[in-house]
Amino acid sequence: MRAQFGSCSLLLLLLSPVLLGQRAPQRGRPRKPPRPTATRKPLVPVSKKPQPAEPAEPAEPTDFPPPILNPPSPYSNCPRECSCNPVYPHTLYCENRNLRRVPVIPPDIHYLYLRNNFIDEVTAESFKNATELKWVDLANNRVRQVDREVFKKIPNLLYLYMERNQLKEIPNDLPEKLEQLRLSRNQISKIPAGAFNKMKHLVLLDLHHNRISDSNLGKNIFKDLKNLMQLNLAHNILRKMPSNVPPNIFQLFLDRNNIEDIPQGYFKDFTNLAFVRLNYNQLNDKGVPKMVFNISSLLDLHLAHNKLSVVPHFSSHLEHLHLNNNQIEYINGTEICPHSLSASLEDVGNAPRLRYLRLDGNHLAPPIPMDVITCFRHLHSIVI
Repeated sequence: MRAQFGSCSLLLLLLSPVLLGQRAPQRGRPRKPPRPTATRKPLVPVSKKPQPAEPAEPAEPTDFPPPILNPPSPYSNCPRECSCNPVYPHTLYCENRNLRRVPVIPPDIHYLYLRNNFIDEVTAESFKNATELKWVDLANNRVRQVDREVFKKIPNLLYLYMERNQLKEIPNDLPEKLEQLRLSRNQISKIPAGAFNKMKHLVLLDLHHNRISDSNLGKNIFKDLKNLMQLNLAHNILRKMPSNVPPNIFQLFLDRNNIEDIPQGYFKDFTNLAFVRLNYNQLNDKGVPKMVFNISSLLDLHLAHNKLSVVPHFSSHLEHLHLNNNQIEYINGTEICPHSLSASLEDVGNAPRLRYLRLDGNHLAPPIPMDVITCFRHLHSIVI
């Protein structure tokens, strides 16, 4: 009887884990982590009425992004709208900051960069202490107006860049010491009388891509520009060559106007003129005097996209001639050669210096006449 009870006890001991729904742990094998208990599917939240977003800046009648401000600078007079680099202590960088106005410029700044902002007016208050400024770059803004007193505050200014703005006239009272004035891609249709008075130091005047007509260029508008080297009036609405261009000019750009003729002897007083560009005008043979381009200083002449039917005469010093896209039907080397062909053959050193001649887009067909090759012994390239 006792043995039977012992067997029953042993059997219950072995079966107890099974009866309790558990497996006996095995030695040396880690337990599998238990499965997470199932959770109820969350209820769909009740939609709330959207709240209006707070404006990033005070409301104004534009969609411009907010100005970008820097953290406080170690330099007490550095505007937060700009950055001050200790490597360049006299330079103020304020470009690409979404600015609507020019900040107050510290007195020790020589170079000011304000390119690529939304500035629409330049006031004298911003420059009240900036008497040492030499370089101002206001390109690609929305400037419509420049206060008359601005340039009186910065009399030492040498370079003024204001291309890609919305100016309708040349600013008044420009500094007399100015050397470069860049006003391209504005809406300028008015040049006040005396706009360039006493500006004898101006070397470069860039007015291309505006709305300047013949009536805007008064007879003496350029008379004080004694040292002007480059005049760019391309992409305007001129019908005539500008008058009284300073005789020391080196580059004259008049592309994309409506110029129909060139006065006889127009270039005779230009002793340094090396580059002339008259592409995309309305020039024809009648409007181009026979020897008008026969000036010894001229090196590069562009007459593409006009209405010429013959090659104009030019000096033996000319090196590049662009006559593409005209109405030229023939080319005769004997007629256009600045020297006699026999002289060119005898002395190659004194042969005409023409190196590049472009004639494509005309009524010509290869081959190139032999007398052209014989005359222009230095030609490297002819496009026909």
